Amino acid sequence: MSAPQHVAVIIPARDEEELIGRSVASIARAERATRRQLGKTAPTISTIVVADGCTDATAAIARRHGAIVIETEPIGVGAARAIGVAEAMARSEVDPALTWLANTDADSAVHSRWILEQLDHAASGADVYLGDVRPDFADLSPAQREAWLATHEPGIARGHVHGASLGIRGSAYLAIGGFGAIGLGEDVELVAAPRAAGYTVAVSATEILTSGRQVARAVGGYSRYLAVDLLEGR
Repeated sequence: MSAPQHVAVIIPARDEEELIGRSVASIARAERATRRQLGKTAPTISTIVVADGCTDATAAIARRHGAIVIETEPIGVGAARAIGVAEAMARSEVDPALTWLANTDADSAVHSRWILEQLDHAASGADVYLGDVRPDFADLSPAQREAWLATHEPGIARGHVHGASLGIRGSAYLAIGGFGAIGLGEDVELVAAPRAAGYTVAVSATEILTSGRQVARAVGGYSRYLAVDLLEGR
């Protein structure tokens, strides 16, 4: 499988003025690291933020950090991701099979090799990339930190699906129909389809930093896991 020639990073955001700058800046660092390592063979890279019904300065901050910003009415995370991908595919000048869609969240910060790691897996034949996440311990209670460390051994690739660290080849995304317009679990639904269809899924133990907040933007999800399930030992 040929290595991607274009990478689009998609970020849905709902009133994330406190964290969107950190998120976009982390992607810029990962882009610079990619260019340093790959030089002339580096793919083109773009960052697209979908400001989903934002009432704060999210869009302005994202633009100030160099992202392409699409502002919408409140539509929910699944639809926001889908709009971001559609914009990325429209802007890509290469075949969908050579376009890589890297997804993260506005409250997350990726590591400097995040893009490089996905490109390595894609060049080796992966159609989907599943990365791991670590909550910001500053947002957790001592009991939550202890519970998280007790249940997350470093270096173990668990294969959980996190929209904050998820990549997919453009051709695979189009073949399975893309993100559903749902408010929760759009990432899990997206990955289930290529797995069922026999696409190659790469699982990484490398973690990115994500918010440890427990007041959800949508009911359920990772915030519920931290607030309820983690301490129950699930």
